[in-house]
Amino acid sequence: MTKWSSDDVQQAKDQHKIWPLDEYNIKLLNEVHPKAWENKNADGNSEEKGTNDEQIFDFIAIGAGAGGLVSSRQSARRGAKSAMISLNLAGGDCLNVGCVPSKALIRCARMIREVRKAQDDAEDFGVHIGGDLKVDFPQIMSRMRRLRAEISPIDGHQRGEEIGVEVFQGMGRFVDGNTVEIDRSYEEKEPIRLKFKKAAICTGGRAMVPTDIPGLNGAPYTTNETLFNLTRLPINMVILGSGVVALEMAQVFATFGSKVTVLVRGEKLFPRSDPDAGSYLQKSLEENSNVKFIKLAKLINVKTLKEAEREDDLPLMRLSVTTGEEEISLESDCLLVATGRSPNVEKLNLEAAGVDFDPKQGIIVDDYARSISNPNIFSVGDCTAGVPRLTHMSGEMAKVVVNNALFDDDWKLSSLVVPSCMYTEPEFASVGILTEENADVYTASLEHNDRSILDGEKEGYVKILCTKGTGTIIGCSIIAGRAGELINEVTLAMKHGIPLEGIGRNIHCYPTTGESIMGCGLQIINSKWKVLN
Repeated sequence: MTKWSSDDVQQAKDQHKIWPLDEYNIKLLNEVHPKAWENKNADGNSEEKGTNDEQIFDFIAIGAGAGGLVSSRQSARRGAKSAMISLNLAGGDCLNVGCVPSKALIRCARMIREVRKAQDDAEDFGVHIGGDLKVDFPQIMSRMRRLRAEISPIDGHQRGEEIGVEVFQGMGRFVDGNTVEIDRSYEEKEPIRLKFKKAAICTGGRAMVPTDIPGLNGAPYTTNETLFNLTRLPINMVILGSGVVALEMAQVFATFGSKVTVLVRGEKLFPRSDPDAGSYLQKSLEENSNVKFIKLAKLINVKTLKEAEREDDLPLMRLSVTTGEEEISLESDCLLVATGRSPNVEKLNLEAAGVDFDPKQGIIVDDYARSISNPNIFSVGDCTAGVPRLTHMSGEMAKVVVNNALFDDDWKLSSLVVPSCMYTEPEFASVGILTEENADVYTASLEHNDRSILDGEKEGYVKILCTKGTGTIIGCSIIAGRAGELINEVTLAMKHGIPLEGIGRNIHCYPTTGESIMGCGLQIINSKWKVLN
């Protein structure tokens, strides 16, 4: 099989938005989109053998992100004749342009902040580090590419076929309610048609780019799809948006040495979330990471002053921003657009399959993840309307779909308790309902947590919400160094109906940050203590 090589720079850039084509990105591509992958015909034979005998697949997943990988592989493991259609890079956003590369950068940024903290508080920590701290951005990005490539085989086509999934490369689209056509016109090959009993649409989403900002469409902006290709550290980074991607990358690049400005559309961060979290995190990012925020910001014009002339070069843009009271001019060599996500549903020919969808929201499904208009077709992950757009949600939805599609089970999306985490420092994790009105709220500050005091990380709190007058947990938000780890205990309690008193009576290791969760439980227990007269 022909493999990717350093001679394929332009193809990798044009087809997959991947550069530089070093040894690590070559390894990645060879795993998740082999250059000359040999598709099989519908009978399971390789193309050159050929046959007219048509077989029907029990299950086909269109898309190769978390949803497509989990559903097709679990189907195969459980006895189904299973196929997966992969258009771009297997592993989807998570492996290639999301969770994996971003967390690699976050780890390096945390290391830098730790070293700076040791330098600044040398007398307190007893760690004396001499000389100036140098941040080697190209090496940081090289490490990210190496680790991404190291992880990639688990999502690769070869691994899928070893499990029993027939993997096809190409653009999958519906011909009718039980047929998918794989378009391979980019390889100048005839399409392949596959019949199915059940299918899952797992095509994910992409960065949503505003269309009403003059100059933006032709500007050299970046999104999460291209950000991780940088080999040169931006001097002035402007981020349009203030969600998870925006704030994680704002802190990371500010720590690396970029001057970072975040354009916030409203008056506060996370207006529909924990009312305290936005202001708390903004203050932390401003004071500890030198991130600048502009509130009520509207980007009204982008002017390109200089295009990037080389792969390792950066462009230059002038941005006009209004806050309603004043107009601000900013120069930027990296404009990161992080304003939300759009579902990948336009090219699937869903009308032919009788699948209802909203172009902005995605596939419309019932509580069993079935298309409301074609019960043989399901939807998983970011291409689905009304579900959290998270990798672990996609993985869990895939399990729901396999059980309901193949075994006629009745697993419901409404039964899922789905936590989320933003991996800034401190992290912000949440689950459930965060509206404090008509709820009992129990809060434990990390200022009084012994482990946090000993670690010198007293920023943050645990807040647990219960139905008024009861210990029934309905939501939780945590700001802490490892909030993403801590939230799992509360999620488990909510899933299995364990009341807050149960968490309070659960023995926690001492000293741990998790004792703050127990502290919320102790508050409700203490409020009901029997007292001697």
